[in-house]
Amino acid sequence: MASRARYKRRRFQNTAGIIWASIVVLILVSVVSIKSVGLMKKANEYQVREEALVSQIEQEEQRSAEIAEFEKYTHTRKYIEDTARDKLGLVYPGEIIFKNENN
Repeated sequence: MASRARYKRRRFQNTAGIIWASIVVLILVSVVSIKSVGLMKKANEYQVREEALVSQIEQEEQRSAEIAEFEKYTHTRKYIEDTARDKLGLVYPGEIIFKNENN
């Protein structure tokens, strides 16, 4: 009889150990899944941010190209003439200028 009681006790201990191990595994799985959901959310946020930054880089490159083009324009004779006309009011000799009365 003593061996039978010992057998039942060991069987109960084995079953309890399996239950506790299962509980620990379930807790670990739930923690990992919760963390992975958070990481996926962060990854999506970073991807959206990356796309916004790429778009901003493209806009800045376009702006840089426009500035380079304007710099080339500022070294031309046409720019100098336009600036002299607009800001200084200079004209070529013999040139007639018509002014609007509304101004």
